[in-house]
Amino acid sequence: MLLRPDPFRELDRLSQQVFGGTGTLARPSVMPMDAWREGDQFIVALDLPGVDPDTVELDVERNVVTVRAERPGPKEAVELVAAERPRGVFSRQLVLGDTLDTERIAASYDGGVLTLRIPVAEHAKPRRIEIRTEGRNDRQAIGA
Repeated sequence: MLLRPDPFRELDRLSQQVFGGTGTLARPSVMPMDAWREGDQFIVALDLPGVDPDTVELDVERNVVTVRAERPGPKEAVELVAAERPRGVFSRQLVLGDTLDTERIAASYDGGVLTLRIPVAEHAKPRRIEIRTEGRNDRQAIGA
């Protein structure tokens, strides 16, 4: 599985760290994630704490998976004393290798973690190739 680096996302993250966010206008720069292989499938876990599952969208186009989510700000006009939690709509794209089956992705959301289970494509699984032996007697005669 390959992940496409986004230099603009990194620049945005760095500028937020250096200059700080601006209250409710601060935009999250990334969804932290872990990815690993478990048998015949890849697992991707994305942290989305405080996100309503109804706002999470998962789209697949060819081998690119796009995750979009929204964490709204306060509903009432309030004076924020501290505003460190990212708010707004944010997304992340994962570029998957050709060895993964994007037709059978399964997704679940539990405890603020979106988990994607992406099976390895059948054509990419290890398989045993039968070796035919032709002229076996000729080989034995040559080796004798």
